[in-house]
Amino acid sequence: MNSVSTDYTWPPGERARKDYLWWHSYATRWGDNDFYGHINNRIYNSIFDTVVNYFLIKKANFDPLNSDFIGVTPEIRCRYYKSISYPEIVDVGIIINRLGKSSIQYEIGVFKLKEKDPCAVGYFVHVYVDRYDQKKVVDIPKNIFTVCKKIVKK
Repeated sequence: MNSVSTDYTWPPGERARKDYLWWHSYATRWGDNDFYGHINNRIYNSIFDTVVNYFLIKKANFDPLNSDFIGVTPEIRCRYYKSISYPEIVDVGIIINRLGKSSIQYEIGVFKLKEKDPCAVGYFVHVYVDRYDQKKVVDIPKNIFTVCKKIVKK
């Protein structure tokens, strides 16, 4: 497998719905709100993790409970633009910024329904390792590489 990479700087420039290639709806939960009445910052990391893994499970038939490999997350980052709060449902878009031999950098955009500008933009890195020897980095499994290649940022 060849790696696919694009130039990427943080934070990204302006982002809009059109910049993302795969979408999933996410329903906020009562417990996501903090004392100030909006989604707590740590919840965005959970949203990223949930949506990325949903994509891998549904599109690449990844079985996180039984596979011999797993994606660990050594890096995650988020830039906030607008608040969201329970009981909102948000659209979460994904593109791949870097698709390497053993790692993937996803960019994730969180949008209020029908809005073109994001509430938050983040990135999330997976490095694939052997489930039983997590110091052993492995190649991205072919099924995951193949579906991720379809949503690499152009």
